[in-house]
Formats: sequence, structure tokens, C-alpha cells
Amino acid sequence: MSDDTLPGLPATSSAHAAQTGSLDEACARRAAQWMAAAIDAHSFDAHLFAKLIAAREVRGEWALLGLSTAQWDGLVSRHFGGATALQGLPGISNARKSADTTVAIATLSPHEHVEFVAALRGLLLQSANPAVSLDDAQCLASIIAHACLRPDHLWRDLGLAGRDEVSAMLERYVPSLVVLNVENLRWKKFLARQLALSLGKEPGPAPGCPGCEDFGYCFPRAS
Repeated sequence: MSDDTLPGLPATSSAHAAQTGSLDEACARRAAQWMAAAIDAHSFDAHLFAKLIAAREVRGEWALLGLSTAQWDGLVSRHFGGATALQGLPGISNARKSADTTVAIATLSPHEHVEFVAALRGLLLQSANPAVSLDDAQCLASIIAHACLRPDHLWRDLGLAGRDEVSAMLERYVPSLVVLNVENLRWKKFLARQLALSLGKEPGPAPGCPGCEDFGYCFPRAS
């Protein structure tokens, strides 16, 4: 059973659905703007990073990109023609803010979970596909690790359309890790579990998991 079709999910209120829909539309429009500046309009990686960047930009969550200024400049240069090509897009100056920017939503501070973020980033890089750009792999590892501080499903945390997009992303960047998910666990739960096992610790939730609507399904209390 897909981990996005578990029974017993609470109904989403119409107001929340409308708000989410509006946010999704804004993210899609912003991602399209990034793709208009893409060096290769057919690149999987350009499409992926356009979505990931747009989600953080629209939501005002720059800290959850977790990228240094050098990493940010390199990412934009590799896929979107460099900062000069994007001067006409609103918000490019904000995009250069450091990872110390205050997150605008009720999420966890990267500074409070620096060990988790660093360890998960390291695990993802250890499993990085040698066929992808190392610079891209480093950026993506930071983005994924920081996204695990948000209180939602990983695909929503990342601003992607669903589990399939997360799967495609991970299959491209960390295929050796993906094949270990033989129980078809939710990706955030799986990543937190693999990290714990790699550190010789008891598996448990990622920092952002307790705030998710399905925390009780992923981590039920022992009866």
C-alpha cells in the first residue's frame, strides 16, 4: 500500500484546502519563472530545483534551503543562467539571503537540530549517485535534510506534487538508498530510520515528524 493512501486520514477543511491550493498555484507560477531562465528547459535537475527553490521562496522559508552563498550562486549559475539572467524576476535579492534567515512558519530552527541536519546530509552524500553533479548532490542533500524539520509529508515539505516526485528525485540522486526501502515506508520516516541505523541508534522520527497530521500512523503508541 502506498504510504500516501493509509486509512484514517483526517478530512482537510475547505478553507485549508483553498489556502493550500492558492499556495501551490503561487509555487507553480514561481517555478515556471525560474524555468523560463533555465539553461536547459528539458533538464530533470533544472525542473526539480526550480520547484524546490520556488517552494521556499513563496513560503518565505529561505533557511530551509540550507545553502551557503557560494552554493546558491553555483546552483543558479549551473541551471538558470546565473544571477544576472534573473534580475528581472521579483525576489532575486531575497534569494541571496543566508541560511540564517528567520523562517516565516511554525517550523523547527535548523540551529536547534544542526546535528541531525549534518548527519542526514552526510548519509545522503555517502549514497550519492556518481552520475549526477556532485555540486547538485550537495545542494539537494542540504535541502532534503532541512525539509525534514517541517511538520508535514516530505513531498509537501519540499514543495513537490506527491510521493512519486520524491521517489523520482531520490532514485536519481541516491538510488542505493532507495532500494533499501523494501517496506515502502514514508520517505521522511525511512530517511530518519536509515540515519539512526547508520549511527547505531534506535530508529525514531525526524525532528519535524511530530507535527505531521499522520504522526500517529507512522509512530503509533505501544498498547
